Amino acid sequence: MIVALKNAQRRFFLGVDFILLSHGSESMVTKMLYKKDDNVPFHKHPNEQSGYVISGQFRIIFGEYDQVIGSGDSYTIPRGLEHRIEILEPGEVLDVFSPPREDYL
Repeated sequence: MIVALKNAQRRFFLGVDFILLSHGSESMVTKMLYKKDDNVPFHKHPNEQSGYVISGQFRIIFGEYDQVIGSGDSYTIPRGLEHRIEILEPGEVLDVFSPPREDYL
């Protein structure tokens, strides 16, 4: 599957704007567009989540981690683990979910 940017699907979930870039039967790629006033509360889902910070600064909390991350940093959150993200500076994050999140489709 190839998705041209003009065909990527804009979405909104838990108050956050994001772009659904591509998805298949085993994985999904999204670009999160975090604004200063966004709030991502503690939540969990049955999908492993790996992310790469393109820009901005965030406090991410999951498992034994409570850390500020920024441009160039990455993370992986195991499936079923509660986590949250606090937006310190607006920015963009690429997230990969496996399997795809049904609630994002």
